[in-house]
Amino acid sequence: MYRYEFRRKIVYLKKLFNKIDNFMSKQILEGSHAIAQVIRNIKPGVVSAYPITPQTHIVEDLAEFIANGEANYEYIKAESEFAAASIVEGAQAAGCRTYTATSSQGLLLMLEVIYNIAGMRLPVVMTLANRGVSAPITIWNDHQDAMSARDTGWIMLFAENHQEAVNQHILAYKVGEKLRLPVIVNIDGFLITHSYEGVLVPEIKDIKKYLPNYNPKSGEYLDPENPVTLGAFASPEFYLEIRESLHKDLVLSQGEILNEYEEFKKVFAECIDKDKKIEVDNGLIEYYGNMDAEKLLICMGSVAGTVKETIKDMNNVALLKIRAFRPFPKEEILKNIEGKKEVIILEKAISLGFGGILASEIKSLINFSTKVKNPIIGLGGRDVTCKMIKEIIDCDCFDKEIFVAK
Repeated sequence: MYRYEFRRKIVYLKKLFNKIDNFMSKQILEGSHAIAQVIRNIKPGVVSAYPITPQTHIVEDLAEFIANGEANYEYIKAESEFAAASIVEGAQAAGCRTYTATSSQGLLLMLEVIYNIAGMRLPVVMTLANRGVSAPITIWNDHQDAMSARDTGWIMLFAENHQEAVNQHILAYKVGEKLRLPVIVNIDGFLITHSYEGVLVPEIKDIKKYLPNYNPKSGEYLDPENPVTLGAFASPEFYLEIRESLHKDLVLSQGEILNEYEEFKKVFAECIDKDKKIEVDNGLIEYYGNMDAEKLLICMGSVAGTVKETIKDMNNVALLKIRAFRPFPKEEILKNIEGKKEVIILEKAISLGFGGILASEIKSLINFSTKVKNPIIGLGGRDVTCKMIKEIIDCDCFDKEIFVAK
């Protein structure tokens, strides 16, 4: 009860502050509130989700918008994450723009439907508030849940901060609907979902300049006037070719992400970080620091902010932040790794019994003259500090996974 009252006061003060400072372009928002606002402004037709920490504030806000008459989508309560995924699958198959959100065990419960959504080429957009998986039970952040969806056929984006999370949701709908591919936007649980930052949420009229109303072509959705089959039974003569087509379209989606991100920057220029140390900025990757640096850190998600703070005065160390994990931007990564003497892959997940997942994919691109470190960090919400990153940069621990505790 006390925590509920405290949150109510925080929200009230935040709204009061934003009214007082309405001459500013940015609001001070919790990450979950910012995402809920941008989803409302994107105007899906159907929203369905089941609450799970740390995703809950997003769907609470979306339900509150309906209750207050601030939105007109159909908000459908579900008895589980499996049901929520099934509801948006059905609504999207009927030709409706949809949205859902989940986290951790909720994603695992959805997985059967997640594969179906991709196989049926339904451009559902989902927020995944990243959280460790059980057992033991944890509610804090790492990327182990996201890795379970790696091979499902969804585009997978990772956000560093509130603004990037807002931007990626708009981009997700544009790319997904254009290519008929579903998209997961990954945001670090608590580190983004429950923290407050300055963020600009584009209004409906501005979003419409970039993202048109969803209007699928005849034959791409269920229609009694033009019957089609989605997710049909496929014998061995056809299954391989269907999966090959999905794979190829995912790979080709890299070009569409690059193109649409450039268009996004033109329409929403004020939403883009203009930090001078960012040398490359596209929808697939971001390169921060000296292009001639000999050491390169690679990571995904909010830890990129800590890395930037750590290396901001280091001329010989740079950061490659991966925004799109699927499709995996091999060429972009290889281009920025080339010539580096040392690559440090910071990983918030692990393939148990094998090692780092992101690292294994990047190592396949690197020649043997490049030294590689693969520290496993932040599992179960363990703090990742500037001191820890400095020690990782300086340590002599190449070509093996190391679990960094502090």
